[in-house]
Amino acid sequence: MHLKDKNPGKLFVLSGPSGAGKGTICKRLLEEMEDLSLSVSMTTRAPREGETEGVSYFFTDRETFEKHIQGGNLLEHAQVYGNYYGTPKEPVIQKLSAGTDVILEIDMQGALKVKENYPDGVFIFILPPSMAELRKRLTGRGTETAEAIELRLGETLKELSYIDKYDYCVVNGVLEEAVARVRAIVVAEHSKVAFTAEELIASYKEEE
Repeated sequence: MHLKDKNPGKLFVLSGPSGAGKGTICKRLLEEMEDLSLSVSMTTRAPREGETEGVSYFFTDRETFEKHIQGGNLLEHAQVYGNYYGTPKEPVIQKLSAGTDVILEIDMQGALKVKENYPDGVFIFILPPSMAELRKRLTGRGTETAEAIELRLGETLKELSYIDKYDYCVVNGVLEEAVARVRAIVVAEHSKVAFTAEELIASYKEEE
């Protein structure tokens, strides 16, 4: 067997507090890396203007979603404001089997659930450089009240206690540097030894 036949894609899971910039990092990586695909979530909420089936989300009804839960077809799922959201397992596994890396941007609770169901994933925690900077970013959005921002900051402190559940931590102070660090993690993960010495020797002999 050639070594290239033993190289499936890898699942990279990015999570971190709201305002840490994980979504922006994901967008940049998808623009810059050809063999990287975004995991598309499934939801029971109605499509919003401009959203596309299979690109923005997989849209479905509540009964179908619950069948997916019962069938073990989701890497993780949660209810938010009365709607289900989850990560379909089959599309992710298909892409990984085809040798394509998959990136999943998700909250901490979802990431830990994915880790239970797919421990071979690579889990990366994105952090702001400081709580002061996080407060500045959340305030700058202008979409939440002061009370809501304080609640988010409190949740961030709780989330930090789970950081040892992750494989990597990247501080997003300067976006370009954070993107470069996550990209380096992707490259390094593909350089890990994933075969035995016997398999390596056999592969080289096949090329003779």
